[in-house]
Amino acid sequence: MKESSAKARYNSVPDKVFDITNIVFMLCIVIVTLYPFINMFALSFNDANDSIRGGLYFWPRVWTWDNYNYIFNEASIYHATFISALRTILGTVVSVFCTAMLAYTVSRQEYVLRKFVTIVAIFTMYFSGGLIPGYLLIKELHMINSFWVYIIPGIISVFNLIVIRSFIEGLPDGIMESAKIDGAGDFITFMRIVLPLTVPALATVSLFVAVSQWNSWFDVFLYNSSHINLSTLQYELMKILQTSNTAASSTNVGDQFAAGQSGVTAVTPTSIRATMTIIASLPIIMVYPFLQKYFVKGMTVGGVKG
Repeated sequence: MKESSAKARYNSVPDKVFDITNIVFMLCIVIVTLYPFINMFALSFNDANDSIRGGLYFWPRVWTWDNYNYIFNEASIYHATFISALRTILGTVVSVFCTAMLAYTVSRQEYVLRKFVTIVAIFTMYFSGGLIPGYLLIKELHMINSFWVYIIPGIISVFNLIVIRSFIEGLPDGIMESAKIDGAGDFITFMRIVLPLTVPALATVSLFVAVSQWNSWFDVFLYNSSHINLSTLQYELMKILQTSNTAASSTNVGDQFAAGQSGVTAVTPTSIRATMTIIASLPIIMVYPFLQKYFVKGMTVGGVKG
């Protein structure tokens, strides 16, 4: 009797109207969210001459690889991609591990300076030394024209620290106490108990750090612009875009200009920008599905406990 009445309520007109409205609303959100990327995809694979006509929305009108050939004809792109991948992998591993260790430390009640360290760390989220003092500090540390300038300055993120600390504080205290009774020290407890139990938070933070490392280019411009062997993919793409903008502004055909070693491939700043977006976004898009379940759980737990 109860099941039939519940089913009748579920099949009522207001419920059906709500379901339809909800589905339509969510479809609109999905379209609005995906459309910019789909449009960039269409522009990147469409002939630049044809793209100038406009009216290109969801699908390339004239398929071509010229935009990608123009970018990948740059010899520095391949080494820069290797440097970007290296700094992303190494920077993510080092940053997440060190941030997790500090988060474990400030989460322990027995650590008398936990509040002081937390306050000082949060203070740096709102106030910084500035660009010039930061540059002088990096110079005094002899990290100019060095690969480690990509890793060491951002080794601790306060936001990530708070997320991991909140997750650790939600773990049962009995687990830590059992480890101490068995004779495990803080480092053993951290490595064998805390790290495996905080995988959702670590995956969330890893995604944040990896995206930041992969997309970063300003530190390359600031510290390693004179060292081509330390250039990253994002910085090289930025230079290509600047070159295309300069070439377009110096010609008499508006937005269009000839490019490439052979002088045959025609590209535009718009098509180059779209191609750069696809190239830069693809690695993150490929990684995110594998971290999605951890990402949602990590953000939920980290957001509930403060």
